[in-house]
Amino acid sequence: MKTSAPTTPVAPRLPLWLKLTYTAFLAVLIPVYWANYGPTNFLYFCDVALLLTLVGMWRESPLLLSLPAVGILLPQALWCADFAAHLLGWKLTGMTDYMFDAHRSLFLRGLSLFHGWLPFLIFYAVRRLGYDRRAFLGWTTLSVALCVVAYFFLPAAGAALADPKIPRNVNYVFGFDDAAPQRWLPPLAYLTAWIAALIGLVYAPTHLLLQKTCPRAVRTE
Repeated sequence: MKTSAPTTPVAPRLPLWLKLTYTAFLAVLIPVYWANYGPTNFLYFCDVALLLTLVGMWRESPLLLSLPAVGILLPQALWCADFAAHLLGWKLTGMTDYMFDAHRSLFLRGLSLFHGWLPFLIFYAVRRLGYDRRAFLGWTTLSVALCVVAYFFLPAAGAALADPKIPRNVNYVFGFDDAAPQRWLPPLAYLTAWIAALIGLVYAPTHLLLQKTCPRAVRTE
């Protein structure tokens, strides 16, 4: 009678301490963000990336980690540049103005420093597990859906809100200034151009970069 050979457990490729530390960070961030910014804050690309990364790390899923890699590596690099410019007293894009808002506690603003280290964590994880080529189409589809929801159902740039911390202009679907919508194009034309720019200037180059710098993931899901 033929018997199968015993299988050897596969060792985790991401350190347990890293998974636990990241989970502990989100266990603090999620309720604090929810209480201060409300649930719609989790529709920002960067916050969706936080949640995908959490699940992806525990499942060691190349696809779940490749999705946010496509979406946020370049934008978060711009966030870091804007934050550094602010520290030096310069004005770049204004996307980190909230980090210098005295009406927000230092603790709350400190949590948002994840924008600076999350891209490195995701890139490290994708290098370890491999890049899943399906992530380009997957993140593109997800980001288009998030932009459409933000445009039609969430507060626009310049909207008057009872709580000024509630997000407006989520994912910049009304322009780069949360205080007022852009005036260069009709609103729907801008939304279309914005989505096209994200795909062509952000996601596609990042997709190509990850293909060049990361091993190809073995598809198991």
